[in-house]
Amino acid sequence: MSFTSPSVGSGGRTVRRAFEFGRTYVVRPKGKHQATVVWLHGLGDNGSSWSQLLETLPLPNIKWICPTAPTQPISVFGGFPSTAWFDVGELSEDAPDDIEGLDASAAHVANLLSTEPDDIKLGVGGFSMGAATALYSATCFAIKKYGNGTPYPSNLSAVVGLSGWLPCSKTLSKKFEEASEAARRAASFPLLLCHGKGDDVVPYKFGERSSRALSATGFQDVTFKSYNGLGHYTIPEEMDEVCAWLNSKLGLDGTPS
Repeated sequence: MSFTSPSVGSGGRTVRRAFEFGRTYVVRPKGKHQATVVWLHGLGDNGSSWSQLLETLPLPNIKWICPTAPTQPISVFGGFPSTAWFDVGELSEDAPDDIEGLDASAAHVANLLSTEPDDIKLGVGGFSMGAATALYSATCFAIKKYGNGTPYPSNLSAVVGLSGWLPCSKTLSKKFEEASEAARRAASFPLLLCHGKGDDVVPYKFGERSSRALSATGFQDVTFKSYNGLGHYTIPEEMDEVCAWLNSKLGLDGTPS
């Protein structure tokens, strides 16, 4: 699937970036289908590797959709192309956010969820920049708009972010003030953030600050889990946490929502 987004180039010219998304991998539920979760990989990866891991989790009621990001030039790699949900430069508090790329990827996620039955709960999760895109989707859901102002359609029930960060955190409070009902939607929306204290790619402080920013904006059901010695990867203990949290928050397998 492709998604074309307008942007203003030098001299006021409108330049359109075309986003060609790669292959999507689907893991069918082994039991009764109660929820569908789109899971987003990290920079340079693809949907296949995560689909293989997710298939091993004891979550028989979840259908997993694992798309592959577009291949695009990446600033942090000096413009070298890689699979990525959006362009990213140096990770810092003042780094600009690629709103076009974030919107295109959030729209791709929403499109993947748009054909799910009405009685199925919908979620988004991800690792690293996939986690950033998932958290961005949560803010779009609360505000009911993408960053470019167009309406956000998906009715999400939960979001998980592993080893990631919150894009556009500086403008989030202002957007919440301008969007009616955003605070109400955010208040009961469950978010799980997990981060390793030994992460040398996306430093732990970014996960911690993202959790605090979400809570300060009005997300009242934010769980932040830290792991001593964990680098920029996942471990069984973390995935066990994800499974228990999803079972609880999505009300799967007879557990209350």
